[in-house]
Amino acid sequence: MAQFGLSHEVGAFVGGVAFQSDFGIRGDFETNAGNTGFGVGLVHYLNFAYSAECNCYRPDTYFNDHFKLRSELSYNSTKLQHYGKWAEKNSIWGRQLKAMKGEAKVTDIGMQLEYFPWSIREFTAKVGSLGPFVALGVHYSFYDNNTYSELPGGLDNTANVYPRYLPHSWSTEGGSTWSVVSSIGTRYKLTEMSDLFLELRWQYYFDDWVDGLKKNPDLWEENKANDWNLWLSVGYIYYLD
Repeated sequence: MAQFGLSHEVGAFVGGVAFQSDFGIRGDFETNAGNTGFGVGLVHYLNFAYSAECNCYRPDTYFNDHFKLRSELSYNSTKLQHYGKWAEKNSIWGRQLKAMKGEAKVTDIGMQLEYFPWSIREFTAKVGSLGPFVALGVHYSFYDNNTYSELPGGLDNTANVYPRYLPHSWSTEGGSTWSVVSSIGTRYKLTEMSDLFLELRWQYYFDDWVDGLKKNPDLWEENKANDWNLWLSVGYIYYLD
């Protein structure tokens, strides 16, 4: 595992996801608390500070001592529904919104560059130390959505569809898109060969169909943003010889 003279790290993580979509009201506490799911992932790191070929440190440059390159394969799933005052109204429109459900299931593959303000060498040398980091990267996301209505006839019956989702503003087809990820977190040096990490990540999709809903943005001002989410994850990393 010593390609390019670099050392390697592998790990896994699990956490909660808050999905911000066209379900519910943006900025509404009930929506944010209700439209939550889970995420899991596998990670691989290139460690520029250490060489597996000789079990020694590589040249002491700023980049080598403060950056790692992370590759990731991850999956997140969130069940979605409408919350807030409009869905609670005792009217046909309220019942239409209340009965509309969905699920955003997303598989990601991508990379991000992590920056450690403190020395990676010093962090690696001391069990119990902390290694805070920030990161920025790009993922390619494959999404599968399942938008439906609990009313008889489902969404194929236009009488069950909230008017602002007519015509052609809901989908169950799925697709793929690019996304950008940005995160902040910290590692904890558990043993000489392993770390724990805690990470808060923001992910923005370059598509508004990830959740299966997309109002016409030219008609409805509440649909100006694409779908995005927040992850809070904990993980384990092992250093390979």
